[in-house]
Amino acid sequence: MLIVVSVYTDYLVPARSAAGAAATPFYHVTSWPGQIWNWAGNNLRTRDHLQGENDTLRAELLIHKGKLQQMASLAAENVRLRQLLNSAEMVEDHVLVAELIGVSPDPLMHKVVINKGLRHGVYLGQPLLDASGLMGQVVEVREATSQVLLVTDSTHALPVQVNRNGVRAVAEGTGDLHKLILRHVSNTVDIRVGDLLVSSGLGGRFPVGYPVAEVESVVNDPGKSFAEIIARPQAQLNRSRHVLLVLGEDQAALEPANE
Repeated sequence: MLIVVSVYTDYLVPARSAAGAAATPFYHVTSWPGQIWNWAGNNLRTRDHLQGENDTLRAELLIHKGKLQQMASLAAENVRLRQLLNSAEMVEDHVLVAELIGVSPDPLMHKVVINKGLRHGVYLGQPLLDASGLMGQVVEVREATSQVLLVTDSTHALPVQVNRNGVRAVAEGTGDLHKLILRHVSNTVDIRVGDLLVSSGLGGRFPVGYPVAEVESVVNDPGKSFAEIIARPQAQLNRSRHVLLVLGEDQAALEPANE
């Protein structure tokens, strides 16, 4: 009878509402065990469990940092390639892009190995430069690789001129990647700190006008016949990876065939 009255009439609605209100505290009481269990799980974990979770998070952080470093390296390489591309566009001569694949293990010799050789048209004496300046010249050519002598090697010398006034000199390597020396320069010659030295083209080995070094110090000793002039190479000799080989007119004419 109660079911029939509840379904077909509204007489029991107030009673149902009063019963629901009276039962609400019982619902809260019956949910306490589950809430207590969840609180205990979140706040009363063992030290070993927290230590394991901490180790896992550290490992994940290390992995993400490694990936981030790789992305930073790729971004930096992209910037260097863009700089090299801009440098190639500004060079009037034909060029061939190469990559450094090795460095001489002898600390007294400043030589590097590139991944271009005879099959690519590389020849002895060919100039090598990066996005900043002249690096050196090819001294040994193999079928697929070549060896380059850097401008800072103690056996290397090249004719240069001051970009500001055209004064000529010879820049010699010192065995230091960050230092060149100008020998036999008179005390009266107009060379100043900050002057840019470029290749003069004398001797026919290096093209004219490529940046070589910047003058760092000039010491004029009245007791000596010549000034002591130190210059810093413009090329990033210990950083550059992608470089340019300057092709002569004869090699430039053969470039399509080589490709």
